[in-house]
Amino acid sequence: MKFLDAPLPPPLAAALRACKPHFMAVAVFSALINVLLLAPTIYMMQVYDRVVPTEGRLTLLYLTLVVAFALGVQTALETVRSRLLTLAGLRLDRLLAGGILQKLMSAMAPGSSSQGMREFDIVRQALSGPVATAAFDIPWTPIYVLVAFMIHPALGALTVVGGVVLVTLAVLNERATRTRAREAFIAQSQAYASQEAAAANAEVVRALGMRGALRERQLADRRTGLDLSAKAQFTGGGYAAATRFTRMFLQSAALGLGAWLAVEKQISAGAIIAASVLLSRALQPVEQVVGAWTVVGQARGALNNLIKLFPNKGVEVSGTQLPTPTGALALEQVAVRAPGEGPILLRGVSLRLSPGEVLGVIGPSGAGKTTLARLAAGAITPDAGTVRLDGANLTDWDGDRLGRHIGYVPQDSALIAGSIKDNISRFAVWGDTKEQVADDIAVIDAAVVVAAQAAGVHELILRLPKGYDTLLGAGGRGLSAGQAQRVALARALYGAPTLLILDEPNSALDADGEQALNQAILAAKSRGAAVMIVAHRTGILNIADRLLVLRDGQLERIGPRAEVIAQMAAAAQTPPRPNGPPSPGPSSTAIALQAAKP
Repeated sequence: MKFLDAPLPPPLAAALRACKPHFMAVAVFSALINVLLLAPTIYMMQVYDRVVPTEGRLTLLYLTLVVAFALGVQTALETVRSRLLTLAGLRLDRLLAGGILQKLMSAMAPGSSSQGMREFDIVRQALSGPVATAAFDIPWTPIYVLVAFMIHPALGALTVVGGVVLVTLAVLNERATRTRAREAFIAQSQAYASQEAAAANAEVVRALGMRGALRERQLADRRTGLDLSAKAQFTGGGYAAATRFTRMFLQSAALGLGAWLAVEKQISAGAIIAASVLLSRALQPVEQVVGAWTVVGQARGALNNLIKLFPNKGVEVSGTQLPTPTGALALEQVAVRAPGEGPILLRGVSLRLSPGEVLGVIGPSGAGKTTLARLAAGAITPDAGTVRLDGANLTDWDGDRLGRHIGYVPQDSALIAGSIKDNISRFAVWGDTKEQVADDIAVIDAAVVVAAQAAGVHELILRLPKGYDTLLGAGGRGLSAGQAQRVALARALYGAPTLLILDEPNSALDADGEQALNQAILAAKSRGAAVMIVAHRTGILNIADRLLVLRDGQLERIGPRAEVIAQMAAAAQTPPRPNGPPSPGPSSTAIALQAAKP
């Protein structure tokens, strides 16, 4: 049976190799534990065969002390084994949690899940829980089989037959529940994601009266996942019951066979009970794995999703630290497709943005302006073509190192839960060790104030109850839309980046805020930063040096602002040709022209 859909990617394989000493130690302890578990069997044989016939009270005392010592050591070893598995789980968390979070905050691979941490926890718990313990016990089952053969070949053969029957039931269980368990896992993951999205947009849900409708939809999604899970559990429960019946029957059969052999004088009376205990112990790990097959199926689904999150053929990032860029941006025949084989959002777009230049991007809704801004900021990667900064492909940069040179304001503020200072500083205090942060805290604070002043939001922040230490909720909750947008601008200006990408930065601003925005852009231009502005409101486009017009994901016009406006005005006034195709209408050129008028 194929457990994984693809080979383990290097990060996951390396993390498992790092935990190899823990797993090797667990295997050794498992061997010792299974050897010591033979002590009760030997004890029973000695009591029935030696103590009872001879009435050896002193022998009974010594045997009891020996078996107590053996069971005490076995208990101590089980405690150590459990701790080793727990430590292995903690080490996996230290090695992989950061990388998984990094991947989740990056552009994810197609088909990967947004619940990577939850899936990682499922895998980690499976590798450090009872299922792992049973899996480490199964290889030592031959010890019990060997002892059963030593008592009598017939008892050994019965143990082997019982093991084959249980393994067969386990294989049939896996085949019967594999598809249903995977479908249930996917459905439940989607239900959780839907619930989290609804909770994150609770205000909109309440304001628009969607609570009842979304509740029913989420209950339907939840029922779908639970129904699939129940079907898998019903099937697996049947096999688990069959497995339990088989083991209990075989245990009784071992007693019966032992009694028959004792009557035939082929084994002693003590071996009757010993045979039953040996067979039960030999088959117990297999029964545990079959009973916990739901957990195994969930762990397999989660691990397959994690594999998609870490593609084997990843982009290699150069280890050479590139110099601070001047802000020269170049897009070379870039194309972007919507996720899941969706429509093409950008097609063959090429442009150059020089340091000290302001480029305005206009066009009708759905033209691809926001996609272009996200691409230029490095928030997404193109499906075709190349994005370069100072001649270097953006993929040649480490993402966090590149981000220090880019200021980006998305359409929504995208502020993160934390203080205003944390948001403006891009959470710089969490980026290094505590010792480094203690030395740099004053520098970070000074840079935060400089960025806020450049964005014209310093005085506004000081008027808040706790100033820069005011705590915000997710999405800037606690501030108005305009205030959040101005704080997002200060975040973009933090560290004086050489490339500014502003997507509708004035959509929620009042007159004072828009004036502050204009001044911030002009100041960035004067220090040599390259600026790209996506906007519909007229004020911000008046300071653009050039205009770029997008339509249907393609570059329609680009050039000096006055020249592009003149071309668009001429195109808008040109009457349609007789019997020619209808003009694009106000949905394209006219709308862009209206947005670009001073």
